[in-house]
Amino acid sequence: MLAGYQEGAGAPPVKLPGPWSAAAVTVVLPTYNEAANLPVVVDALFGLSLTGLRMVVVDDNSPDGTGDVAEELAVRHGRDRMSVVHRPAKQGLGRAYVDGMSRAVRGGAEFVVQMDSDLSHGPEYLPQMLGALLSSNADVIIGSRYIAGASLGAGWPRRRKLLSGLANTYVRALLRLGIRDVTAGFKLWRSTALHDLDIVGVQSNGYSFQVEMNHRAVRRGLKVLEVPIHFADRAAGRSKMRLREQIESALLPFRLRFGTHGRQPVHGRTSLAAGQPAGKSAAQSVAQPAALSGQCCEFAVPQPRSKHRASHRKTEVKAG
Repeated sequence: MLAGYQEGAGAPPVKLPGPWSAAAVTVVLPTYNEAANLPVVVDALFGLSLTGLRMVVVDDNSPDGTGDVAEELAVRHGRDRMSVVHRPAKQGLGRAYVDGMSRAVRGGAEFVVQMDSDLSHGPEYLPQMLGALLSSNADVIIGSRYIAGASLGAGWPRRRKLLSGLANTYVRALLRLGIRDVTAGFKLWRSTALHDLDIVGVQSNGYSFQVEMNHRAVRRGLKVLEVPIHFADRAAGRSKMRLREQIESALLPFRLRFGTHGRQPVHGRTSLAAGQPAGKSAAQSVAQPAALSGQCCEFAVPQPRSKHRASHRKTEVKAG
């Protein structure tokens, strides 16, 4: 069960300054038949040096008892740190994220993380993502599979790699968002950004939720950065993307491009692709773009700013 997690754990988590490590971060974990994986990812997350970390598990009445496992974990770690949402049936990944992220924001989270519960997203990347966001004044950090320094699990079959690459190319060509991994599911958001995006109004029910959220972020002029991750093989169980969700994912870019969301904004390219220099934290690496092996540049979309936008977004990140 630990194999997939160990594969993704290439380097130890970075150390953040005291105030940053105490930030109010809530991780949202949607689950469906993840009874084998959930204890591992929960223990790994709570093992990070993030004293303000909280967790919301959203379970869709998993037949394998994931909901019961989540309740046991909540008792062990404390219900003040971990809560469980039980939904009556499988309602889609997008709806699970909307439910969990809305609860996280209402619960006072400053930052909200969305990640898979199958260990394909390494928990050890979370401090680096938080450091990158805070030091660059970004609104969202994407754990990217398709920028310099990123990699895919050795067990990924060639067909899956091809389909994933084609899906990204298709969405990027149609929507022109300036994001390399536009279908990524590992993200860290400022709660103020989620307010701007009106996540309750997101229409996608399945995996296309990721694309719609990116589209909304770009149209709102939010600052988006990508950091490289190793996307590990699923540790246990199997993928659950149904035919209906595949069809929705294929149709959504057309609806966003030609539907009521209309014209696309002018945009810039964003990528924070980096190997960490030895002995430096994520914050130090972000603050010194010239030392990075990849690209670090401004992502600014000239859209009217929401009245809710905070002053931190006025700081720009210059191209390295």
